[in-house]
This record gives sequence, structure tokens and C-alpha cells, in this order.
Amino acid sequence: MRTSFNNPATNEGSRVLLTGAAGFIGSHTAEQLVFAGHEVIGLDNLSTGHLSNLDNLSDQNSFDLIEGDVLDSKLVDSICKSFKPDAIIHLAGLVSVVVAQENTEKNFQLNLQATQIIAENARKNQIKRIVFASSASVYGDIAEDLIHENCPTRPIGMYGAAKLASENLLTGYATSYGMETVCLRYFNVYGDRQDPKSPYSGVISIFSDRFSSGKPVTIFGDGEQTRDFISVRDVARANRLAATTTRVKSGSINVCTGSCLSINELVSIFQAIYPGGQDPSYAESRAGEILHSCGNGGYAAMTLGFKPFVSIDDGLADLVAVQDLEEALRFDEMLLANS
Repeated sequence: MRTSFNNPATNEGSRVLLTGAAGFIGSHTAEQLVFAGHEVIGLDNLSTGHLSNLDNLSDQNSFDLIEGDVLDSKLVDSICKSFKPDAIIHLAGLVSVVVAQENTEKNFQLNLQATQIIAENARKNQIKRIVFASSASVYGDIAEDLIHENCPTRPIGMYGAAKLASENLLTGYATSYGMETVCLRYFNVYGDRQDPKSPYSGVISIFSDRFSSGKPVTIFGDGEQTRDFISVRDVARANRLAATTTRVKSGSINVCTGSCLSINELVSIFQAIYPGGQDPSYAESRAGEILHSCGNGGYAAMTLGFKPFVSIDDGLADLVAVQDLEEALRFDEMLLANS
């Protein structure tokens, strides 16, 4: 039996429309919203999401999934009219840097046009808050030890360019129509339900799968590129807080840990977990990928009361240490109460 938690700093019993709900990040976000006492309608075309990701919500009356495409504006409008959400969390999109670089039309449709459809239907139906899944790729490859939200945004690939364009579009809706648009710039997200066989998957999921099965891994570049790896459970918490916190300012917020690992260091950790694993092979760097990325999470702590809960040591020990969700909710309440 799950316990619902409420806090005066959050909107109790909010209604949330969640696009991409059956996906990797979406399914964790749906769970956190429902178990925190909110009502959720998920929208997913199941092109990359899986119904099995939502098994934990199968007996929850406060969650429904609609199988459909976010590019179907009439469907989005119908859901907004009937459900009347307090907020929309827009996660659906193309999540592969490589595919975005190779298929620019698909990148435009799924990472920019879809945002326009969500924003316009929110405006038409007087939905005041949109939480958007942006990315640290909007910064590009900049010479900062800790990247903060006021750093220059110079994406070096089509994926980051589309994410930044979506942020600018949402800023226009916020300033023009009095909406709240919160763009969460995720750093490198990892965790359970991330399919290692998918071209969309992250490096930790791929490495975990290959090391556990005794297969070699390939590193693109020299392996000295760094990443700020953050657990999907923490990202889902950030989504929940951004959608339900009583007061938020429109703008962009880093979702990160503030520490980073090189890919070579990551391989060393997996080699310690799986002794006898094969040495990695190296291949040419891929276009559109940045060299160094480590975020400053101070603004997220100040505006959302968000701090990471899952350590990298716990996360990598078993891909993601399955933390007790009620403990995470109490952690959020403590941070909010003292913010």
C-alpha cells in the first residue's frame, strides 16, 4: 500500500497530462506523480515506450494511458478539454542525438513541432503550466567546469538545436500569454527500463548490458569525454516538483548532480563490478556529441527544492539501486519545508 504525501509548497491533487508516459523517463515520472497523490493521464504512441513499463500502475485508479501520437493536435485538444489538467509534462520526442543528426525532418517533427502542438493546445485550453524535457545539449561544448543556466547556449548538433528552439518557443508562450513554462535541462540520465538494445539508449545502460553478458564495449573517441550522470528516479522527481510546486518561474533549470565521470572512468567502474571483462575498443567520435558536460544544480535547489537523491555509487552498483519511493517523497518534503 503506497502512502500519498502532501506539502503546502506543492499543489495537492494536481491533474497532469504526461506525454511519453510509457517511456523510460515517463514511466518513472508517472509513478512518482501517482504515488504522491496526483491524477495522471498518459499519452504515448508506444513507438519506443512499453506497456510493461507501467505495470506498477496497473491497479491505480488515478492513472490512465491513452495510446496516441502527440503530433495529433485534435487528440491533444480533446484530452485537454475533457481532463482539464493543471499542468502538462511534455516528455515525448526523439531522444537520440545520432538519429536526430541523420534524420533532420524527424528531429524537427518530434522535437519542435510536437512542442508547438502542446503549447498551442495548452494556450487554447487555459492550461497554465508546461514542463518541458530539454537537454544539456543546448549548451554545446563550452569551457566551463560547472555549467549553469546563464552559460551561452551553442548547440553543436541538430538534437540540441531543436531542444533550444523549443525552449525559445515556450518562452514566447510564457511572455505572450501569461503561462508558466519550465524547461528542465537533463544531463545524462540512466536507470532501469532504459533499453540497452535501443539506439536511443544511454551509455550506462549499454555498458551494463554488455559487461553483464561478457561482451566487449566500444568507446567513441578517446574516452576522456565527461558526463554528469543522473538517476532516472531523480529526473522523475524533478519533473514532479516542476509540475506541482506551488510557485515556479518560467525559464530553464539544470537537472544534474554537479559531478562527472569520464567514459574511461565509467569503464573502470564496470570492470571492478564485472572482473575479467574484456578491454574496450575505441572508434571515431560521433558527430554532434559534446566532449565535456557537468552541471551546476544550484538553481534547481533554489527554485524547486530539488537535490539528487540517488548516488552514482548506488546507481552503478546495480544499474539503479531501487530506492524506497516513500523515502524519496519524505526527502522532497524535507527539502521543500526548509527551502
